[in-house]
Amino acid sequence: MKQIITFGEVLMRISPIGNKKFIQSNAVEFYFGGTELNVGISLANFGGNVKHISSISDDFIGDTAVSYLNKFDLDTSSIVRSSRPLGVYFLEVGAVMRPSSISYNRSHSSFSEIVPSMVNWEKALENGKWFHWTGITPALNNGSHQTLLEGLKLARKKGMTVSADPTYRSGLWKYGEDAKEVLSELINYSTVFIGGVNEMNELLGTTYSYSNEDFIEASKALMVKFPSIEKVFDKIRTSINSSWHKIKARMWNGLEFKETTELDITHIVDRIGTGDAFAAGIIHGLLNFNDDKAMEFGNAACAIKHTYSGDVNYANEKDVLSILEGNVTGRLNR
Repeated sequence: MKQIITFGEVLMRISPIGNKKFIQSNAVEFYFGGTELNVGISLANFGGNVKHISSISDDFIGDTAVSYLNKFDLDTSSIVRSSRPLGVYFLEVGAVMRPSSISYNRSHSSFSEIVPSMVNWEKALENGKWFHWTGITPALNNGSHQTLLEGLKLARKKGMTVSADPTYRSGLWKYGEDAKEVLSELINYSTVFIGGVNEMNELLGTTYSYSNEDFIEASKALMVKFPSIEKVFDKIRTSINSSWHKIKARMWNGLEFKETTELDITHIVDRIGTGDAFAAGIIHGLLNFNDDKAMEFGNAACAIKHTYSGDVNYANEKDVLSILEGNVTGRLNR
């Protein structure tokens, strides 16, 4: 089976147990995650053959992280090991009107030292069919930007499908590069765009609104500026409070506009990684269904991720398809 390739940092997440703040508790729990890794593990849970490429600390924490990836049958053969520590982030999980808060400790992590010479892209992509990247990786430092760029160039040369989730976060771009220029360069090597009007406005220098009409116009403008983009998928989140959200998806595939019905998530267990679950659902859907069902699958995958603690979506394909069939009451399975 041909492989889906993901490339990005592996992070350890540390949180107080429950919805406590750190000052309330001396008991914590940890999870492994990272934007691209979350996508990879979700795709593996859907039945995909996935390889994750990264730089991970060469210590017992790194060993534990690699074992975690192996638990989901991810191919870790292209992961390099580093004397630097694994990146960490701290999360206080909010509730109702109190938002969640995150603090990152990744500036000198094992992934922060990655440079193109550390990854043998020819070998890493020899069995690849799909490459997924996000805007988090090129935002971290020039080394991760250049390493990703080299991988994307080869992926397109090999005829692989490339999905882009630009995920623009202004607070990450601190090493002197212009985010718009870097992301634009990388999107030129991409074929599927997973992002909304905000991301398109950043890339196009426009002020499109959130309306469906403006989403269509923004998608058309994106495809003109970046002719390699064939399809655009967007997730719309309505927040009632920290514990209750509604989500739906929409798409423009160059020929038609479609949107899903809204899914009501009345009690959020964990919203970290839900956008990654959406991206994984879209990728799996495009590999196995038509565009319309891929959009529906992505929305349902995003919804069910809200019910799992940690960064990763543990749902399999059957779980997501059950939601598409209307099974959203959470009745006990016997």
